Amino acid sequence: MKLASSRSGRDGQLLVVSRDLRCAVLAAPVAPTLQAALDDWEPCAPVLADLAERLSRNELPDAFSLDPQRLAAPLPRAYQWLDGSAYLNHVRLVRRSRGAELPPHVETEPLMYQGGSDVLLGPRDDILARSEDWGIDFEAEVVVVTGDVPLGSAPDRCAEAIRLVGLVNDVSLRNLIPAELAKGLGFLHGKPPTTFAPVLVTPDELGDAWKDGRLHLPLRVHRGDELFGAPNAGVGMAFGFPELIAHAARTRPLSAGTIVGSGTVSNGDASVGSCCIAERRALEILAHGEARTPYLRFGEQVRIEMLDARGESVFGAIDQAVVETGT
Repeated sequence: MKLASSRSGRDGQLLVVSRDLRCAVLAAPVAPTLQAALDDWEPCAPVLADLAERLSRNELPDAFSLDPQRLAAPLPRAYQWLDGSAYLNHVRLVRRSRGAELPPHVETEPLMYQGGSDVLLGPRDDILARSEDWGIDFEAEVVVVTGDVPLGSAPDRCAEAIRLVGLVNDVSLRNLIPAELAKGLGFLHGKPPTTFAPVLVTPDELGDAWKDGRLHLPLRVHRGDELFGAPNAGVGMAFGFPELIAHAARTRPLSAGTIVGSGTVSNGDASVGSCCIAERRALEILAHGEARTPYLRFGEQVRIEMLDARGESVFGAIDQAVVETGT
């Protein structure tokens, strides 16, 4: 099934969405919000799945057309947002371009940080920034949403805790990050709110594309009219989502509704393009001694989407403008 949230209060109203993303129905009789459904997943999931099936058969008279403009993030705010960096090709390229060594144990222990989750953006929300000098960059990623995960859970148990899968634009302000990292406590100003694709889907919706805790489909990123990249999210992911979740739960339990990210999708084949500007700039530095691709400017548009084997959108598209804000 596919789930979304319409804009309503802080936490939205839960919607069940058709497979073709054309129509939806309110899920209020089952759960008012997605977080409520995740908190009570075992009894809620079968009823939501039944709603999805009836929606597909046009049996629900209260169904309505889905308008992405009216959608919040599927989880408009979440208890926890943990972002990995599982594509080591990306890690190596970016670090090589600035003459930095790889972190120790990078091939055996996932990189991960905790991002802000109190404000998560819907698929048509603007990327707001006060200055282009901040180095505004998109980062296209795959994410999963978990149920409750006990402390110290092994990867196989973590795999069972994956409730939903989705896409995000994990925006980075590249020119603010180096000074923050130099302080030794990680990101704050360099990571503004994250944007979510219209729907989250249960793993069974992905069919054969979901295997080994990875999503084996190309992730398409457009910068304006340019196809910036379409690397396959299932290629080069050193740690699958069960391993990423287990890493996060090593010393603490995870609550239902925790979001775990893959990090910027990246393939070793440069011909498929990149899912962020920083990676293209790294390739340019390594090849030519200088970066030639600018970061985002005000007025530019970013579109992120994943198509299935039939060419149909799986999660709907993130489609957002970069907008100057003075507040």
